[in-house]
Amino acid sequence: MDRQPSSQCFAHTAHGGIKRPSSPRVTPWVVAGVALTIVFGVGSFSIAQEDVEPQAAIMAPLATKALTLDVGSADGALVAVGARGHILVSSDDGATWQQSQSPTRAGLTAVYFLDRNIGWAVGHDSAILRTTDGGVTWDLVNWAPEDEAPFFDVWFSDAENGFAIGAYGSFYVTTDGGMTWSFEPVGDDDFHLHEIARAADGRLYMAAEAGMVYRSDDAGATWNELSSPYEGSFFGVLPLDDDAVLIFGLRGHLFRSDNAGESWSEIETGTVAILTNGVRLSDGTIMISGLGGAVLVSDDNGHTFELFQQSNRRGISAVVETQDGSLLLVGDFGVRTMSFSELAPVSD
Repeated sequence: MDRQPSSQCFAHTAHGGIKRPSSPRVTPWVVAGVALTIVFGVGSFSIAQEDVEPQAAIMAPLATKALTLDVGSADGALVAVGARGHILVSSDDGATWQQSQSPTRAGLTAVYFLDRNIGWAVGHDSAILRTTDGGVTWDLVNWAPEDEAPFFDVWFSDAENGFAIGAYGSFYVTTDGGMTWSFEPVGDDDFHLHEIARAADGRLYMAAEAGMVYRSDDAGATWNELSSPYEGSFFGVLPLDDDAVLIFGLRGHLFRSDNAGESWSEIETGTVAILTNGVRLSDGTIMISGLGGAVLVSDDNGHTFELFQQSNRRGISAVVETQDGSLLLVGDFGVRTMSFSELAPVSD
């Protein structure tokens, strides 16, 4: 299904730059239920109050142990975001962390860095933050709690052009680095859009609620609804080489396509844990992480996976590889570095 262009552009105001064209089907419980924050046991939903100004996050000594939902890496720098607007920065492969001053207390769900300096973070209250100094300082370029629609992911092709996606079909486009945004719906439905990822050939994929999968062959100008192998929600998508792509989500469901999403085959995972994030390491190893400490590992380019398990069974929201080859995990435990050898395979 093609996305029709919209002429509705919104400039940043004191209460946020995005105003939805119509009222979504929202209640606090519905919003929280679909967000991964509630999956990890923490609700960061804020009641809409149009006369309340955004508050800066509290500097917390234990921020590194609080719920953390995403981490970005660029040129040796690591930036993690999570509950209560916390933003953590590390320049030594995660050995030490500094909490940055954040202009919001809204839970932050995703972060994306274009290079060592320029990055964005998104989250609840329709918050969009921008940094130009590697995450040390941040500007709140959008804030609209009255929309009651959190963002779940953000992606930019360059310093000016990007997308923010989230609840109730929220798909917003910017061409000025995030200062103004236009609402450009992917289709007629208002399914939650969870993650967007770019393949090496330039195609973009989106994982969404209710088994919806989308692909764009023109840098996001239009989107096609792909055939879906599953009716449950997908939380992550990982493009691989050529036309291969993985998609995953509820109850340990993981699917692979070798023709850019035109057809799918299911991969046995050995778990019913919700799968949240996928990454390919520098040596080609593929990891899919999830709740309950579940980590799926593939050394054959994503054709088969072995289940590994953290003994503490703490939920993992994202994994990145550090410069020294270690793994940085974020989740309901905060941030943690570990070696690949510390993962324990599940015995047959």
